[in-house]
Amino acid sequence: MGEIEQKPSPGSRLGAPENSGVSTLEHGQKLPPTPSGKLMSIKIQMLDDTQEAFEVPQRAPGKVLLDAVCNHLNLVEGDYFGLEFPDHKKITVRPKHVVVKFVVKFFPPDHTQLQEELTRYLFALQVKQDLAQGRLTCNDTSAALLISHIVQSEIGDFDEASDREHLAKNKYIPQQDALEDKIVEFHHNHIGQTPAESDFQLLEIARRLEMYGIRLHPAKDREGTKINLAVANTGILVFQGFTKINAFNWAKVRKLSFKRKRFLIKLRPDANSSYQDTLEFLMASRDFCKSFWKICVEHHAFFRLFEEPKPKPKPVLFTIWSQKELLFFFFNTSHPQIGSLTGSPHLSELSINSQGGAVPASVILSPNLSPDTKQSSPLVSPLLNDQACPRTDDEEEGRRKRFPTDKAYFIAKEVSTTERTYLKDLEVITSWFQSTVSKEDAMPEALKSLIFPNFEPLHKFHTSFLKETEQRLALWEGRSNAHIRGDYQRIGDVLLKNIQGMKQLAAHLWKHSEALEALETGIRSSRRLENLCRDFELQKVCYLPLNTFLLRPLHRLMHYKQVLERLCKHHPPSHPDFRDCRAALAEITEMVAQLHGTMIKMENFQKLHELKKDLIGIDNLVIPGREFIRLGSLSKLSGKGLQQRMFFLFNDVLLYTSRGLTASNQFKVHGQLPLYGMTIEESEDEWGVPHCLTLRGQRQSIIVAASSRSEMEKWVEDIQMAIDLAEKSSGPTPEFLASSPPDNKSPDEATVADQESEDDLSASRTSLERQAPHRGNTMVHVCWHRNTSVSMVDFSVAVENQLSGNLLRKFKNSNGWQKLWVVFTNFCLFFYKSHQDNHPLASLPLLGYSLTIPSESEDIHKDYVFKLHFKSHVYYFRAESEYTFER
Repeated sequence: MGEIEQKPSPGSRLGAPENSGVSTLEHGQKLPPTPSGKLMSIKIQMLDDTQEAFEVPQRAPGKVLLDAVCNHLNLVEGDYFGLEFPDHKKITVRPKHVVVKFVVKFFPPDHTQLQEELTRYLFALQVKQDLAQGRLTCNDTSAALLISHIVQSEIGDFDEASDREHLAKNKYIPQQDALEDKIVEFHHNHIGQTPAESDFQLLEIARRLEMYGIRLHPAKDREGTKINLAVANTGILVFQGFTKINAFNWAKVRKLSFKRKRFLIKLRPDANSSYQDTLEFLMASRDFCKSFWKICVEHHAFFRLFEEPKPKPKPVLFTIWSQKELLFFFFNTSHPQIGSLTGSPHLSELSINSQGGAVPASVILSPNLSPDTKQSSPLVSPLLNDQACPRTDDEEEGRRKRFPTDKAYFIAKEVSTTERTYLKDLEVITSWFQSTVSKEDAMPEALKSLIFPNFEPLHKFHTSFLKETEQRLALWEGRSNAHIRGDYQRIGDVLLKNIQGMKQLAAHLWKHSEALEALETGIRSSRRLENLCRDFELQKVCYLPLNTFLLRPLHRLMHYKQVLERLCKHHPPSHPDFRDCRAALAEITEMVAQLHGTMIKMENFQKLHELKKDLIGIDNLVIPGREFIRLGSLSKLSGKGLQQRMFFLFNDVLLYTSRGLTASNQFKVHGQLPLYGMTIEESEDEWGVPHCLTLRGQRQSIIVAASSRSEMEKWVEDIQMAIDLAEKSSGPTPEFLASSPPDNKSPDEATVADQESEDDLSASRTSLERQAPHRGNTMVHVCWHRNTSVSMVDFSVAVENQLSGNLLRKFKNSNGWQKLWVVFTNFCLFFYKSHQDNHPLASLPLLGYSLTIPSESEDIHKDYVFKLHFKSHVYYFRAESEYTFER
C-alpha cells in the first residue's frame, strides 16, 4: 500500500467540498465558541431539505454533533456521512444563525455495500440534490431515467396527468422541461416498484456515472491551465471542466503533501509511465490546499487503509492532532467496511486491489477453508470468507439502531423479511425458470400453461403485500410521518386485508399440486425436459430442489398462520390490533384446513422424487401409497466389522445403501427389508457395540448401530411405527429392482466403502458457488457426513419455521462481526450480502450441529448471541432483538 505521508500542520482535521468557503465538521474538530451558556443550538439542514435544531455542549468535538444527528435518524451506517458548514471565520460570533448541512461524505463504488434501507434512502436524496445543483452531470437519457425513479419513489405508480402535474411543481434538474416526455415514458416502466426498490435502482444508475460522488476543487497545473481536482474511492482524479483527464490510483501514490498553496502528489517509480516523480498543482489559498489534502487523507483511510499488511510505520510528527489521536481516528471511527484495530487486516469489497481497480464482487467464497482448520470437508464447513461482507466493529454496536421495543413490531418485521424471501422464491419460477423454458423447446405448452399462469398472479399480489408491510413498518419506526406514528403501531389490519385478498387466489393455490405432478410426469416422459430441469437446478439461483419452489405458496400459508397465532397470544383482547389479528387468524386457518391434506400429500410426493435422484438401483420408488418416514446414517455389522451405510425407511420397506464415488454422487442400493413381519431387538450386550439393534425380517436379519442413544431411539420409534402400519395396511408390496443382491458386493465395492472419509467431499457441490454436474449437497449427503438422520416429521416442522433477516456473524478466532442477510430453510442457513441478491453466496447445513449460548469463558459479552458448533467448527451469531434471538 502506498504510504501517505502528512505534512505537519496546525489546526484540526477538516475537509472542504469545492472552493466555496465550506468545511466538513469532523471527529477531532471543536465546535465554534458560543458567547455564553453551557449549550449551543445549531440548525442542521437534512438531506430532505428540512431543518432540525440540535443542542450540544459548548466546545464539544464535532463528532458529538454528527452522532446526535445519526441517533436522531436511527442511522446505523453514519460513517458514510459528514457535516458541511460555511467558512469557519464567519460562524464564530453568531453560531445560532448558521445552518450546517448533513451530507454524504464517502461514496462507495458499489451501493450494495449499504446494508440499511435508510442509508440507501439518504444516498438517493444526495443524488437528487446533486442533480438539482448541477454536480451530477450526465446525458439526457440518464437524467430522465434517474428522475423517473425519483418520481416513482415520491408519488408511486404511473399516471400521466399526475406525473405532469408533479413535474410542473418540482424541478429536479435544470432544463427539466425538455426532458419531461422522456421522464414520463420511463416512469411508465416502473409500475409496482416500491420506494425502496426505486432508491436501489436510482443508485444503480447513478454509481455508473463519471461524476457520481465527485466534488470538484479548482486548481491549476504547472503550466497555469485551469483544472479541477477531486478524490474518490479509487484515488485522486483530475478534470478539465466535467471531463476526467487523469486518475492516480492509491496504489500509484507514494506521498501526498502540501506547501502553502501547492498540492503535491509523489508517485511510485514506474518504468512504463511518462509522468514525472512529483506532480504539482496550485490552489487558490493555503486553506483550500490544506482542506483538499485532508479530504484525500480521509478517503485513503476510509477506502484503502486495511487493504494490505503494512510495514512498521515510520514516526510522523503532528501538531494539535497527536499521532495517537490520528490513529484513533483511522482505526476506531467504526467504518462498516474496516476491520478493528485488534483484528487482522481484511480486504473489503470497498477496498481497491493492487492494480488500483475495484475488487470484483464475485471473489467472495473460500469453499475449502474453515476458520479453524485449513483442509476440512466443505460440506462440514461451507462458509463465507471474511472478505465477503462489511465488518461491524464493536464500537459500532454502541450506536445500535433504536428499534421499537414492542414484541408485535418484531413479529411484523418477521412478516416483512420472510415475505422478501418468499417473493424471491416465486421469482425462481416466474422469472428464472420461465426464462429458461422459453429459450428451449423442451416443455409442452399444456405444462407451461399449468405452471406459469398460476404463479404470476401470486407474484403480483405478494409484491403489493410486501410494499404495504414495509410502509407500515416505516410508520411504526417513525422513519416518515412521525407525528402519526402512534396510529400505525399494528399489523393485524394489513394482514387481514391481504389474507382476504389471498382467498381470491385460492384457485391458483389448488393448481400447484397438479403442476408438481404434471412436471414430474413430464420429466419421466421427456429426456430433454429432464435435462433442462437438471441443468436449471445447477444454477446458483435455484438454491433448493426445483420442485420445492412449486410448494412454496402452500408453505407460506403455514407461516402466516403461525405468525398470527403469536400475535393473538401476545395482544390482550383490549388491544386495538387484537380484533383484526383474530379475524385474520380465522381466515388463514380456514385456508390451511382446506389445503392441509393436499399439502401433506404433495410434500411426500416431492420428497420421494427428491430421494429418487439420490438413489441408483431402484426403478419404482414413487408409487401410490408409499410414504417416506426417515433417512439417515447407521453402521451395519458385517464380517468386515462396522461399515457406514445410508438407510431409507418407508411405510412398507427399509432400504440400505452405500455411497458411491461416482460422477453422479448417488447412493447405491445394497439391500431391502420388507417391514411386514419384522421385529426389533436391542442387542448391545450380544454384540458389544453401543446403540446396537437387530432387525429381523422374514427373509433376512441385519445388525445396525446408531451414532448415539438419541439417534437409536428415533430409529426404533419410527421403524416400530412403520411395522405397525405395514401390519394393518393392505398397501403396496415392496417391488424394488436392486442393482445387486443384498450384501453381495464385489471386492472393489467393499474397498470403496472403506475409503470414504470427510475429505472425499472436496470435489462435491457443497455450496452453490461451486457447481458441478452432480448432487453433493442434498439432505442425504449431509446426513451421511454428519452421521445423523432426519424424518418426514422434521421436514414438516421445518416448513413452519423458516426465517429471514439480518444476523451478525463471528468465527471462533476472529475479532469483528460481519453483517449478513441470512435465510434459514430446509435445515440450512443460506448467506447473502443483502436481501437484494438473487442467489446465496454460501450455505451452512445445520443437521448435526449443536445450538448453545456462549459461556463466560468465551468472552463474547454481547446480547442476543447464540452459538452453533459441530466438532471443531464454531460460529457465533447475533440477533437484533430478544424476539429474533428466541425465534
